[in-house]
Amino acid sequence: MSTPRDEVRDHAGITGRASDLLSGSGQIAVAMMVMNVATYAYTMSAARIIGPTQYGAFFALMNLLLIVSVVQLGLQATAARRISAEPGHVGQIEREILRVSFRSALALGVVLLVSAPLVNRVLDLDSLPTAALAAFAAMPLTLMGAQAGILQGERRWRQLAVLYVLSGVPRLVVGLALILWQPTEFMALLGVTIGFYAPVLYGMAVLRHPRDTGETDARHGLLPIVRETVLNSQALFAYFALTNSDMLVARSVLDAHDSGLYAAGLIVTRTVMFLPQFVIVIAFPSLSSEVNRGRALVASLSIVAGLGAACVVGTALLPDLALVFAGGREYDEVRDILWLFALLGTTMAILQLLVYSVLARQGTASIVLVWAALAALVGIATTMISTVAALLATVLVVDAVLLVVLLVISAVMLRRPRAAGTASDADGASSPDEPGPSIG
Repeated sequence: MSTPRDEVRDHAGITGRASDLLSGSGQIAVAMMVMNVATYAYTMSAARIIGPTQYGAFFALMNLLLIVSVVQLGLQATAARRISAEPGHVGQIEREILRVSFRSALALGVVLLVSAPLVNRVLDLDSLPTAALAAFAAMPLTLMGAQAGILQGERRWRQLAVLYVLSGVPRLVVGLALILWQPTEFMALLGVTIGFYAPVLYGMAVLRHPRDTGETDARHGLLPIVRETVLNSQALFAYFALTNSDMLVARSVLDAHDSGLYAAGLIVTRTVMFLPQFVIVIAFPSLSSEVNRGRALVASLSIVAGLGAACVVGTALLPDLALVFAGGREYDEVRDILWLFALLGTTMAILQLLVYSVLARQGTASIVLVWAALAALVGIATTMISTVAALLATVLVVDAVLLVVLLVISAVMLRRPRAAGTASDADGASSPDEPGPSIG
C-alpha cells in the first residue's frame, strides 16, 4: 500500500516529467522551425541566384538525397525506440547504433560514388563531380540520424534542438556564400554537403563520452539493429512514397497548367504536414515505452489534429493570404480549394504520427497497408483522373481510409495486454529472449 509520502513523490515525478515534456516541446518546436525556415530560405535563394537550368539539376539531387534520407530516419527511429523501451541497455544500444550508422554511411557513400556516372546520366546533370558530391552529402546525413536518435531516446531535448538548428543554419550561411561566389549547381550542393557536417561534428562532441556499458543483451547486437533499421527505413519509404506520389501522378495525368496548379496547392499541404513534426519527435520515446503509450498516442493525435484543424479553418477564412504562400495570383484557380489542400496536409501529418506509432511497437501488417494504399492511389489516379479537384479528392479519400484503418489497428493493439516476460508488444509468439513482431 502506498503511503502519503510515496504519493507525493509520485506526483512530483509526474509533474517533473510533464514539465520536462513541455520544455522539450518548446525547444524542439523552435529548433525545427529555425531549421525549416533556413532550409526554405536557402532553397528559394538558390532558385533565384543560380537560375532555372542549374536549379533543376540541384533540385533533382536534393530529391535523391531525400530518398536516401530514409536510412537516416530509420536509424533515428531504431535508436530512439530501443533506448526508450529498454533504458537499462542504453550503453550497449548507443555503441551498436553508432557502429551501424558508420558502416551504413560508408556503404551508402560507396554505392552513390560508384553510381555517380548513372546518376549523372539519369538526372541529366552534365557534371560528374556534382553527381559524385551526392555521396559525400549522404554520409554525414546518415550519421546524424543515429546521433539524433540517441539524443531523442534519452530525451536530451536541448542537445537535440541544437542538432536540428545546425542542420539548417550552416547550410544557409555557407551555401549562400558559395552560390554568390559561383552560381552553379555544384556550389549549391557543396553548401548543403558542408552544412551536413556541422550537426555531425556537434553530435560527436556531445556523445564523445559514451554511457556505461550497463546491461547487455543479444537483442541489441549488430544484426538485430541492422534488421530493425532496414524495416524502419522501408516503412518510412512507404510513407514518403505515398505522400509524394500525387505530384508525380499529377505530371502524368494533368496538363502542364493544371499540374502547376496542383503543385501550388501542395505548398499549403506540405506546410501543414510539417508544422506538427516536433510533436512526433517528442512523442516517439513515450510511444516506444511500455508505460502510458496509449495515453501518449491520444495526446499526440489531439495536438496534431488540433494544429491541422486550425490551419484548415484559417485557410478557409483567409484564402487570399494562403494564396500568397501558394504562389500568388497566378494560381488563383486553386484559391477556393486551398483549404482542402490544408486538410490533406493534416491527414498526412496524422498518418505520419500513426506510422511512427507502428514503428514504436514494431508492427508489420500496418506498413503493408501503407504500400497497398500507394498502389490503390496510383492505380485509381492514373486511370480515372483528369482534373485538379478530382486528383485532390482521390488522394484525400485514399489517405483518409488508410488513416481510419490504422487508427482502428492502433486502438486494438494498444489495448491488448502484453504477455508477461516478453520484450515487445508482440501479437504472435514471443519469448523473453527474442520478441516476435507485432502484426499491427
